[in-house]
Amino acid sequence: MSRPTTLDLPANVVSRPLETRRGAFAVLDGAPAPSPGAAPRGTVLLVPGFTGSKEDFLALLAPLTAAGYRAVAVDGRGQFESAGPRDEAAYARAELAADVLAQTAVLAAGAAADAPLHVVGHSLGGQIVRSALLSEPSAPYASLTLMSSGPAAIAADQQARTQLLLDHLPAMDMETAWQAMRALEAGADADAAGDEEEAAAVPDWLDDFLHRRWIGTVPEQLLATARQLMTETDRVAELAALPLPKLVLSGEVDYAWPVPWLDDMAARLGARRVVIKDAGHSPNAEQPQDTAAALIAFWTDVEGR
Repeated sequence: MSRPTTLDLPANVVSRPLETRRGAFAVLDGAPAPSPGAAPRGTVLLVPGFTGSKEDFLALLAPLTAAGYRAVAVDGRGQFESAGPRDEAAYARAELAADVLAQTAVLAAGAAADAPLHVVGHSLGGQIVRSALLSEPSAPYASLTLMSSGPAAIAADQQARTQLLLDHLPAMDMETAWQAMRALEAGADADAAGDEEEAAAVPDWLDDFLHRRWIGTVPEQLLATARQLMTETDRVAELAALPLPKLVLSGEVDYAWPVPWLDDMAARLGARRVVIKDAGHSPNAEQPQDTAAALIAFWTDVEGR
């Protein structure tokens, strides 16, 4: 899961509900920072991944808004602070894609007619955004960024870990599942680091946040999206057929989709490819300044500025 480096909101960012035709979604809404009251250069919708939330993009909001963009990071239905039903059918891929299109419609309606709307999907969020675009190719996006989001199902070793969630979560409450997951991750981290004390060093504020986010997420959302990550089919050719400018961005390593898979996907899409140094699956949280710079450079080229 992505781990934010701070929970402090910049002065120009508010936490609020975004009301859409498909209900309300919790968002972090960042106003353009350079000139208070000035029209945004554009709008950016940021869609998080599996076990994630809007806070995964918090470190990006300051540099994106400083560049003149309105940046809106969202909790999907059933994620953290967005409500959702206790029914797996409510989290079918088509339903989640329709939610993104509803969020898009609200942001597009509130933007100037000539202001571009960019969309960024991280991990599972990228696959949801892809589904939204393929279901509605006329969606008003100026560009699409797939961040650490692969062409099809996740890698085999990650499928094995995800299967553990599917096997055990239905029989547990979320608190028990959290404790079991923490024990599993602590052991894996200790093996990787060779130092259990160092691997377990998580700041109290972050540990508290990750716990609250897990408990706040609807279990059926986790179950449904876990199955999607394990069964997603390759739809790269369909997406490549859309003329939308595309960026594939990732860290130097990725546990969900190996980096060579992402390289190949970018080539098949005819997309710009950016690799963020010293970052893994969450460059948005691990190297936010470099990630923001890459996004802004891409959008600047798309906008012809």
